[in-house]
Amino acid sequence: MTTVVMKFGGASVATPKHFHSIADVVLQRKKRFRRLVIVVSAMANTTGQLIQLANEVNTSPPSREYDMLVSVGERISISLLAMALAGKGESAVSFTGSQSGIMTSDEHSNARIVEMRPHRLCKVLDEEKIAIVAGFQGCSLGGEITTLGANGSDISAVALGVALKAVGVEFYKDVRGVYDRDPKLDDGAQWIPELTYDKALNIVRNGGRILHPRCLELAKQNGLPLSILSFHKPDTPGTRIVDPSVMPVDKPCYETCLSEPIHN
Repeated sequence: MTTVVMKFGGASVATPKHFHSIADVVLQRKKRFRRLVIVVSAMANTTGQLIQLANEVNTSPPSREYDMLVSVGERISISLLAMALAGKGESAVSFTGSQSGIMTSDEHSNARIVEMRPHRLCKVLDEEKIAIVAGFQGCSLGGEITTLGANGSDISAVALGVALKAVGVEFYKDVRGVYDRDPKLDDGAQWIPELTYDKALNIVRNGGRILHPRCLELAKQNGLPLSILSFHKPDTPGTRIVDPSVMPVDKPCYETCLSEPIHN
C-alpha cells in the first residue's frame, strides 16, 4: 500500500474554518491512497506570538525552554485537524515530533534530523487511520525537545516521506505551484510544471520562496519526488520537483549523511 505525505503550512491553517477545508482535501486524497501522513505547521502568527511572549519574559531565554515554548503552536494544529477529521467521520491520530520518532542533533532552534523512528506512525497507518504530525520539531538523541529552525515543517515532511518510503510529498500552498516570478505581484508570471532538485535549489538560493533548501537537499539525496499544489484548488496540476537521473535509495539518508552542505 503506497504512502503519501501531505504538508500544510501556516496560511492553510490560518483560522479554525481552515481545518475543515484541510480535512476535505485530505478525505479526497484518502480515496486514492490508504496511507496518509499529514504534516502541519502552527496557525498563522502563532509562533510569532509565542516568540514575543518569550521576549517579554526574558529577552535572552534559555534555548531549551525556548524550544519547549515555540513547539506548542504545531501541537495546537495537529489536535484541531484530528478533531476536524473526526467530525467528518474519519479516524486520525495526532503526534508530536518526538512521538513520531523524529530524532535530531542537540542544537536547539536549528537542529538537524539524524534518524527516524516512525514506529507509532506505522502502527496507525497499518490500521488505515490518518497520521497527523507536528512539523518543525523533534527530539534529540538525549531526549530533549528540539526545533528545526524557521519553516522547518518542510524538512519534517520530507524526512517522514523518506522514512516511510512514500511515493511523494505534497506541499499545499496558496499558489498553484512555482512561477518564474511572484504571481502575487506580477499577473504575467509563468507557471512552471516541473523542476529538477537543482533548479529548485537555485531558485531558492536566489531568493525564491518555494520550499526550505534543507528539504530540497534531503529529497534530492533520497530521490523522493515533491509536488507543490494549490490549497484552494487541490485538483489543479501544480509543480513537480523530481529528477529522473536521481534514483530512490535503499538506505535512507538524513541530514547527517548529505554529501552537499546543509543550507539554513
